[in-house]
Amino acid sequence: MMILGTTTPARKRQWGSERRTDPLPTIHATPSDRKVTLGRLAIIATVIFWVAYVISTIVRQFIESGNTFRFTMEAVSYLVVVTFLSFSALMYLVARQGALQRFRSHVRVPRAELDRHFATHTGSMTVLVPSYAEEPQVVRQTLWSAALQEYPSLRVVLLLDDPPFPTDPVIAARLDETRALAAGIMAALRAPSERFTAAQLEFAATPESGWVDNEDVRTLSAHYGWAALWLERMAEDEDNVDHVDRFFVDQVLGGLSEEFRLIAAALLAAANEGSAPARARMTELYRRLAWTFSAEVRTFERKLYASVSHEANKAMNLNSYIGLMGASYRHESTPNGTVLRRVERSELGDLDVPDSEYLLTLDADSLLLRDYCLRLVHLLEQPENARVAVTQTPYSSFRGAGTRIERLAGATTDLQHILHQGMSHFGATFWVGANAVIRKRALEDIVETEQVGGFEIRRYVQDRTVIEDTESSIDLGTHGWTLVNYPERLSYSATPPDFGSLIVQRRRWANGGLLILPKLWRQMAERKRNGQRISRIELALRLNYMASIAWASFGLVFLLAYPYDSRLLSPLVLFAALPYFLAMGSDLRSAGYRFSDVLRIYGFNLILLPVNLAGVFKSLQQAITGKKIPFARTPKVKNRTAAPVPYVVAPYLIIAFSVFTLWRDIVEQNWGNAAFAAFNAVLATWATLSYIGVFNSIVDVWVGMTGWLFVDKPRRSTAKEDQQTESPIDWRAVLYHGHPGADLPDALRSDQHSTGASEAASANGQVAA
Repeated sequence: MMILGTTTPARKRQWGSERRTDPLPTIHATPSDRKVTLGRLAIIATVIFWVAYVISTIVRQFIESGNTFRFTMEAVSYLVVVTFLSFSALMYLVARQGALQRFRSHVRVPRAELDRHFATHTGSMTVLVPSYAEEPQVVRQTLWSAALQEYPSLRVVLLLDDPPFPTDPVIAARLDETRALAAGIMAALRAPSERFTAAQLEFAATPESGWVDNEDVRTLSAHYGWAALWLERMAEDEDNVDHVDRFFVDQVLGGLSEEFRLIAAALLAAANEGSAPARARMTELYRRLAWTFSAEVRTFERKLYASVSHEANKAMNLNSYIGLMGASYRHESTPNGTVLRRVERSELGDLDVPDSEYLLTLDADSLLLRDYCLRLVHLLEQPENARVAVTQTPYSSFRGAGTRIERLAGATTDLQHILHQGMSHFGATFWVGANAVIRKRALEDIVETEQVGGFEIRRYVQDRTVIEDTESSIDLGTHGWTLVNYPERLSYSATPPDFGSLIVQRRRWANGGLLILPKLWRQMAERKRNGQRISRIELALRLNYMASIAWASFGLVFLLAYPYDSRLLSPLVLFAALPYFLAMGSDLRSAGYRFSDVLRIYGFNLILLPVNLAGVFKSLQQAITGKKIPFARTPKVKNRTAAPVPYVVAPYLIIAFSVFTLWRDIVEQNWGNAAFAAFNAVLATWATLSYIGVFNSIVDVWVGMTGWLFVDKPRRSTAKEDQQTESPIDWRAVLYHGHPGADLPDALRSDQHSTGASEAASANGQVAA
C-alpha cells in the first residue's frame, strides 16, 4: 500500500517542553460533589469580596471629605478596571460550573445504539477542509482522519486556496504534492472498500429468514481482523517524527485498529461458544466496515474559476464551494479565465457538486477521532434538537508539545475546551471554527446573496470580520437556531509552536469581537420579539466572550502604567481574584498540567498584551474606516515563524517599565503598587526568556530591521517579450468585456491574457481528469 507524504525533520525539543504524549480520556471524568461544591463557593466568594471592596474602600473614600478631583477620577477608573476584571473572572467560574454540571449528567450513547440509528438515518455529509499554504503532511493527516470516519455517506473535499500557478519551484512542488493527496487517499482506500462492499452484499444476499451460523460469525471476524491489519500496516509506514504524527498513528489509525481488533476477538469468542449475534447486528457490523473505507475524497480550487469569490479569507473559501453545492457546471473559457456555468440536471457537466444534509468544516491542522461524525449527527437527529444548527467538540491540544510556548498554548486551549462546554449549559454556545457539524438548511437561512461582476456570490459564513465563526453564531441565533457543544473530546488541533505563529493567531482572535456586539443586541431584540426567554447568564457569557479581550487588555495597561493612590489598594481585590486562580489551577492539574502553570499563563498573557491590543485597535480601525481587515492565517509549518519587531521588543519594554515602576513606588513608599510591579516584572521576564528567548529575539529583530534591504532583482525583458508587449488588442476580450470607457486596460491585451487563460484551461483539464 503506497502512502503519500514526505519526511520532515522534527523540531528540536526544548528543555521544559511536555513529556506526556497520551491524550486525555475521550469522556470527561465525573466531577466529585466536593469539586462542584467548591466551584459554587468560588462564585459566591468572588461576588462577596468584590462587594466588600466597593463598600469598604471606594464608598468609604467617597464619604470621607477632602478628596481631590484627581483622587476621585483615580477611584472611578480603578473601580471600573477592577470590576471588569472581576467580571471576567466570575464568568470563568460560572462557565466552569456549567461544564461540571454537563460532565456529571453526560451518558455516552452505546455503539450498538448508534449503529441501529444509522441503519435508517443516512443523511449525507460533506467534509470541507480549507487549506492555504499548508505542509502537505499536515493536510494529509487531516484528510485521512476525515476519510476514516465511520459514516454512511461521506464526501471529503480539500478546498485548496493556494495561488494555482506559482513560479517558485519549491512552492510549486508543495502545491503539486498537496493536489495529489486526494487521489492518493482514494487509491489507498480502493482495496478495503471493494473488499468490504462485496462482503456486505454477499451477506445481504443470504436469506433473511436463515440463521446466522458459526461460519458466518468467523467470516465477519476475519474481515475485522483484516481491516485492523490494514490499518496497522499503514501506521507502520507513517512518518513518526513529532507529537502530532504520534497522535495520528496512535489515536487515529491505532485507535480504529484497536477497536476493530476488539470486535474481531468478540466475534471469535462468540463463535467458539457456539453463539452468534442477531442477524440485524451482523448486518450493522458489515455495514460499519463498508462505511469506514468508502469515503470519496476530492480537491476543489476556487482560484481556478473567475466566477467565484477570490477574497482572501477562510470564510469565502468555504462559501465558494457551499454556494455551488447541489448542481452541475460546465467549464466555459472567457478572457477573465474559466467560469462555471450551471447546467440542467439532464445535461452532462464538467464539475458535479453534490448536495449534503450536513457539512463538517475542519481546519487543515485538526484531527478527528473515529466516531466524531456518528455521535454528533446522532445528537442533531434527536427530536429535541431539531433547531440545533451547529454541534462541535471544542478542540483539545496535542500532548507532547516540543516547545514551552506550545505546551502553554495547549494548556490555555484545554481550559477553553472546558469553558465552551460550560457555555453550552447556559445556552451561550459559540461556533469554534476548527471543527463543526452544521445543518446545511440552517446556513440557507442566513445566506446573503449579491451580484459581483455579473456573477452571484453567496455568503453563508460572514467574512466581515476575521472571526467568522463567532459572527455566524450570532446570525444563526437571530434566525431561531441554536448551537451545542458535544461533551466529549473527539477533536484535536495544533497549537502554535513559536512566538511568531502565536502572534498571528492571537491577534486574529482579538480582532472582531467589538464589531459583532451590535449584532448581538439585534439578536437579543429579535429573540425577545419572538417571545423567547433570554437568561442574564447567557447574555453575560456572550458579552464576556466577545469583548473581554478588549477590556482586559486596556485594564491591564492602566494597572501597569498608572501609579494609583495606595488608598485604593486593598487585600479584598486579591481575595476577589483568588477563587479564579485557584479554580484555574485545579482545572490545569485535572488536564495533566501543573498547578503552577497559573503563574506561567499570567506571564504569558503579559507578553501577549501588545498583540491583543493590536487586534483590538484593528477592530476599531475597521469600525471607523469600514474597510475589512485582511485574514491572517496561522502558519502551520514545521519551521519557526519569525515574529514582527514591535511584538519582540514590546515584552522587553514591559519588563523595563515594570522595573522602573517598582523603583518609583519604592521611592514613594507606595508598597502595594511596588509589590504588583515586582510581580509583573518577574513573571514577564520569565515568560520572555522561556517563550521568546533572547537569541530568537535578536534574530527576529535583525531580520525585521534588515529585511527591507533585500529586494528581488527585476528580470530584464528580452527583445522578443518587448515585441509581444506591442501585440494588438485581444478581440475575444473586447467582445467579452465591451468598451471599457477609458484607456484599454492591460487585462484586455492579448499578450496579457493568453498565457493565463491557457494555464487555467490546462489546470482545469487536469482537475477534470
